[in-house]
Amino acid sequence: MNTTQKSHWLTKEAGEAQREWYVLDAKGQTLGRVATKIASVLRGKHKPTYTPNVDMGDFVVVINAGQLTLTGRKTDDKLYHRHSNYPGGITTHTAKQLLADDPERMLREAVWGMLPKGPLGRRIIKKLKVYSGPKHDHSAQQPRVLETN
Repeated sequence: MNTTQKSHWLTKEAGEAQREWYVLDAKGQTLGRVATKIASVLRGKHKPTYTPNVDMGDFVVVINAGQLTLTGRKTDDKLYHRHSNYPGGITTHTAKQLLADDPERMLREAVWGMLPKGPLGRRIIKKLKVYSGPKHDHSAQQPRVLETN
């Protein structure tokens, strides 16, 4: 009698992934620590049925992204670059400028750096909803609070 236990791998055709909604309050939290938690939930690594090649993660709504903190001198030293694809079209912003003008972009870029690149990563990043203030448009989904340690 064979009593070996077999692993069950989810497939993207079966639609077996159960999606949940989480809300995370980023007020006063460190950018990198919040981004790693978000990337893990978006990817689905917190579930026992995690499958690396299938998008099985949950939706994450981040509020108060404008009140994230950075440690050390990163607010002045960390640079964010963007290029318009025209000659000489590079624009550079410090983390302090980006946190004041577009904190959603700062968090989104931090999370994107932790996700796989390609079609799977582009599908996963669409489940991240970031708001700089305390209000969000996803109360109908009844999101649960996501705790960060």
